[in-house]
Amino acid sequence: MKKTEIFSNDLQDISNFARVLSHPARLSILQYLANCKSCISGDIADQLPLSRSTVSQHLAELKTLGLIQGTIEGLNVNYCLNIQIIRKYAAMMEEFLSQLIQTDINCNTQSQ
Repeated sequence: MKKTEIFSNDLQDISNFARVLSHPARLSILQYLANCKSCISGDIADQLPLSRSTVSQHLAELKTLGLIQGTIEGLNVNYCLNIQIIRKYAAMMEEFLSQLIQTDINCNTQSQ
């Protein structure tokens, strides 16, 4: 058993989502796709200061989690955001963070 398996599926999902978002190149790809609605993978590589193979690796991470989807058009892959999956992860993250900020904790350790 992996150590991560001792945690709930929700926490594992949020962790995977955060891991995929943890690289600025992947965030940049998501922003680019949001702005242009869909595009060919080569167009994405032209927008980033990274090699095409590195961009492909980042696209694979995003696609594995389902944040983007691609359709093959000849020799190209046309990528677009998977809004339904993005909404799912946004709701999970919002619920998780709202639990944290609703906690009434006073960490003021200064004695008076």
